[in-house]
Amino acid sequence: MSVPLAVSPLALPFPVLPAIGGARLAAGMAGIRYQGRTDLVLAEFAAGTAVAGVFTANRCPGAPVDWCRAALPGGTARALVVNAGNANVFTGRAGVASTGETASAAALLGGCLPSEVFIASTGVIGEVLQHARIVNALPALHAALDGEAWEDAARGIMTTDTFAKGATRTARIGGTEIRINGIAKGSGMIAPDMATMLCFIATDAALPAPVLQALLAAGVDRSFNCTTVDSDTSTSDTVLLFATGSAGNAPVADAADPALAGFAQALDDLLLDLALKVVRDGEGASKLVRIDVTGAISAASARRVALAVANSPLVKTAIAGEDANWGRIVMAVGKSGEPADRDRLSVGIGGTWMARDGAVVPGYDEAPVVAHVKGFEVGIAIDLGLGSGTGTAWTCDLTHGYIDINASYRS
Repeated sequence: MSVPLAVSPLALPFPVLPAIGGARLAAGMAGIRYQGRTDLVLAEFAAGTAVAGVFTANRCPGAPVDWCRAALPGGTARALVVNAGNANVFTGRAGVASTGETASAAALLGGCLPSEVFIASTGVIGEVLQHARIVNALPALHAALDGEAWEDAARGIMTTDTFAKGATRTARIGGTEIRINGIAKGSGMIAPDMATMLCFIATDAALPAPVLQALLAAGVDRSFNCTTVDSDTSTSDTVLLFATGSAGNAPVADAADPALAGFAQALDDLLLDLALKVVRDGEGASKLVRIDVTGAISAASARRVALAVANSPLVKTAIAGEDANWGRIVMAVGKSGEPADRDRLSVGIGGTWMARDGAVVPGYDEAPVVAHVKGFEVGIAIDLGLGSGTGTAWTCDLTHGYIDINASYRS
């Protein structure tokens, strides 16, 4: 967009991300769609870097997603190229050619095979990507590669995002300290069908690709797949995890190995951190909303109920209007398609139960609930009273700002 967006009131500062051994990054201006701002990122990884990936479930994926899916079975990565402004989606043979030319150019600079270069794009759908601008800009980025350029890279992949998103964690595998860094972009077209955004993670752990894949898939399911801004699943969703091996930890061949427990927890924490930053930057958002469901027949059912509430325009607009209208929550539970019993249902907001077992709590005082929904973070609790299944979803409110941003997106 040509006009800078106001920074989300839920924004968090970008953390200090340390260098990861075997990973260097650079960001620059290629003029793909935006003028005067970074829109191209190059990352280079040490020889032997393992890679894992999770991609969109959208049936109309972009050419970069197809490229990454084809490259992933190789299990190794040497480079990553990401552009913002043009998603290279619904561009036919031209889109396929763009990914191939970009990968070949990056491979030539990095001294590797094109199949070891991973590609991601974000932005407008249906416009042919002028990949020559990317190819021409890559040499300067390659010359500027730096192990500490994480914030520059995070800003280089933004589209309608209002703040850069990053996270870092440390863990131990055996007696070896491990670092994990991650950046993400996302603001609109966010729904839990893998992730609906771009996310790139690097670690210095020495882990084989199959182990990485198992850990990443499980972590994404517990984080990005529990978030939603607008129920729309992007065509470009990509989460990639690169393990350079520079930490030199003892070999681990199974994702279930107890030696990986700390690393898996740290990775999960990092993924959830990034996922919630995406929700905090939801287009037009003014409130972060957490929905906790208990008493469902299963965990899967509980999550579907939570997401039905999270995706309800009526619930989201009520929260935007700071209206403690719990009837809309009841409606969303009922439309979820999951088992629910009106006479066992309980609903609470901000720690106050307003309805228990299908009826208003005697003497219910709305004042503390009204005070709670006026804050930046809103908590909704739902007890179905049917079983032991629990689930959580995160969303944001729905304001007129969402309309303003998306009505002028291509302007």
